[in-house]
Amino acid sequence: MQDDQEKTTDQFRLLGLSEASLKAVAAKGFKEPTEIQRKCIPALLSGHGNLIGQAQTGTGKTAAFALPIIEMVEREGHGQIPKALVLVPTRELCIQVCDEIKSLAQSRPVRACPIYGGASYNIQLRDLKSGIDIIVGTPGRIQDHLERGTLRLDDVRVCVLDEADEMLDMGFVDDIRNILSQMPQKPQMLCFSATMPEPILKLASEFMGDYELVRTQSTEMTSNLTHQYFYELYEEDKPEALRRTIDMEKDFYGLVFCRTKLQCDEVGMRLISEGYNAEVLHGDLSQTQRELIVHRMRERRISILVATDVAARGIDIPELTHVINYSLPEDPESYIHRIGRTGRAGKEGCAVSFVTPREFRRFSFFQKIARTEVEKRRVPTIDEIIAVKRRILVSDIDALITKAEAGECPDSMYALAKLLGQSHHTTNIIAALLNDKYSRLADPSRYKEITDLYEKKVRQRREHTDRPERKERRQKSTFRKGAKAPAKGGSRKKKANTSRFKG
Repeated sequence: MQDDQEKTTDQFRLLGLSEASLKAVAAKGFKEPTEIQRKCIPALLSGHGNLIGQAQTGTGKTAAFALPIIEMVEREGHGQIPKALVLVPTRELCIQVCDEIKSLAQSRPVRACPIYGGASYNIQLRDLKSGIDIIVGTPGRIQDHLERGTLRLDDVRVCVLDEADEMLDMGFVDDIRNILSQMPQKPQMLCFSATMPEPILKLASEFMGDYELVRTQSTEMTSNLTHQYFYELYEEDKPEALRRTIDMEKDFYGLVFCRTKLQCDEVGMRLISEGYNAEVLHGDLSQTQRELIVHRMRERRISILVATDVAARGIDIPELTHVINYSLPEDPESYIHRIGRTGRAGKEGCAVSFVTPREFRRFSFFQKIARTEVEKRRVPTIDEIIAVKRRILVSDIDALITKAEAGECPDSMYALAKLLGQSHHTTNIIAALLNDKYSRLADPSRYKEITDLYEKKVRQRREHTDRPERKERRQKSTFRKGAKAPAKGGSRKKKANTSRFKG
């Protein structure tokens, strides 16, 4: 273990980090620098060179800019005016990035503060007056403070645009321009984006000048740790498919994406009423409610979060096992963002999409843009789910028996078991207990039948091969009375001849 830790420290030391940063890295449990960290950390430590990084969420990009910024602040000393500004698209991401910076700073005298809409101005004003080194903020609230004169950016040395493509989608371009224009000295800039649309590069050329483009994906825009597959099904079968997908996993822990707030409520309430540990997250909830729900999800007091794209932007929940596209997003960029929430930090995950026949062409387009092939699977059958549940139940009971044999079962329980064994057969005792506690768990009647569309593409291909024969049959049917088919272009010739005669 100590050798592994020394190896990790050595790899980060080669990037130029100080001993204090190396201790922070070891405490966070980082194994080795990611590609984005290897590119960004030395450039930021040198104090020159602008970077645009195309990096998926979960690739360690926060540490890539936080560690060098912390060292820069520590080297130059604490002051009243911030030396670094990190712009993020959402409140949730603002809080997460700021917390990550604080955890990497550890006991060093570096002050970071989140500035976002929906929070108290008084608390933010108090923090700003006390002196902040690093500000993490949303563009709208940063712009408000600049207009009020409560924030100065005169001494900003480093500016980071995190999740820049999402900020563009949310209409923050003008705010970003105004914020950057109020920095007298041109800061070193770092821009992160999961996708690389043309407006990102245009914004970069406008404010960065020369920059280096760092892409952390070679051919695929999605993580190879994320196993992607889809079900083709009818809209009315989606609720049943969702239940089956969840029940196929022993420890399901995931996000379910819906297109609208109404659909989000319908899906979430259905899951809750059926006994699933779920919550709903969308824009109609207050900021306090949203923060509480996300906090409960991170602590695993909730295992299923049903959310809209807008509400889930910027939410970083580690170790998600699944992302389910209950409804497909509007564009491929949103699809990439969604599935990027699992299969992160070296851990595998699954991304499941529910695709109706009418949506198949659009989903194929998403695959083309994301440069990935998504496997088509059959929706799990009722027999498959019951078999999985029984295996899980047997495994859990085996674990309980092992604990009992290790002496973790009190003598009073053994005495009760012997008493029952004197008057009843052991098999009957076990069956009665299982029926009382777990009968609903493995009850096939809980599930509904759905239409299986797995073979649909095969039928379509067969029909396609028969197309010439069907065309010939239609022609025979059209002229079955012996009528002579008109010559190709005959009507046009007749018109042309008539025209010439009249002329």
